[in-house]
Amino acid sequence: MNPSPAPGIGDTSVGAVPIDRRRSGAFRGRALGQELKLLDRSRSWFLWSGVLMLCLLSGVMALVAPMRTWFEFMDGGTTRTSVLALLLVMLVVQVVSVWEQCHFRALRDHLIEQMATATQQRARAEEFYGLSILDPLTGLYNRRFGERRLDEEISRSATTGDPLMLVALDFDLFKAINDRHGHAAGDTVLKEFSRRLRRAIRLSDVPIRVGGDEFLVILPECPADQVQTVLSRLTSFDLKLDDGSVHVSYSRGVARYQAGDTATAMIKRADERLYANKAQRSASAAADDRGHELRRSATARSSEADASKPSPVPVLYS
Repeated sequence: MNPSPAPGIGDTSVGAVPIDRRRSGAFRGRALGQELKLLDRSRSWFLWSGVLMLCLLSGVMALVAPMRTWFEFMDGGTTRTSVLALLLVMLVVQVVSVWEQCHFRALRDHLIEQMATATQQRARAEEFYGLSILDPLTGLYNRRFGERRLDEEISRSATTGDPLMLVALDFDLFKAINDRHGHAAGDTVLKEFSRRLRRAIRLSDVPIRVGGDEFLVILPECPADQVQTVLSRLTSFDLKLDDGSVHVSYSRGVARYQAGDTATAMIKRADERLYANKAQRSASAAADDRGHELRRSATARSSEADASKPSPVPVLYS
């Protein structure tokens, strides 16, 4: 195996990936600044060359104006030499001005190209940044960004005293949806739930997909009595799939920031309340199922008892 080449003078290395400093944003910014200085210098040259041309023309007119004829001009040796010298200076200034104009045009075109490249690189950097903080399936923020943002909101809440709420969400029976309808259907459910979640929360809230069917929502500056108002807009729903429809419901747990809390502590507390809510919902669903089963059994026994009763003997009257 050939060893990887060592970084050059203009290069640095991050991990195993060499980075050319000459192509970095910082170097391009410095180069652009130097070219802007050259551009400003060219503009100054155009200004002073114009002033110099006016002065030279004024000098030529002052020398030539007293001469009434060409012969008088030719007879005056000193005057003729002075005028020729001024004309020579004007010619040199004009040549330099033409050269500066060509240089200015090339510099302007290069700056336009540099600005277009910088715009493309900025758009590409923003795209890469978006990919690094967003969940590719749902478009919500990913776990890494969510934990970092929660740390920031905790610090801000500790400083300002503003309320901070954290909501944990988890689907009910999501595994059954995947097993019965397939993982593609599960992805469809996740995307639809994420769309409804974004519509339900405020613009200042931060929706996060932790992984699988687990979600977090950071609610900055949200009093505890307003959490239910936000969550009331996120209700259970039925989703139509290619092979049928599914009922999507979720359990939730809410944690409020307390003095000294960390992100890990808030997430743990929200998860504990989420699992308690899920257990309560499962117990309630099981009780409802048992109630339905008991009612069905009672109905069946009643039907059997009615069927076992002897039929009345008809009485014949003569």
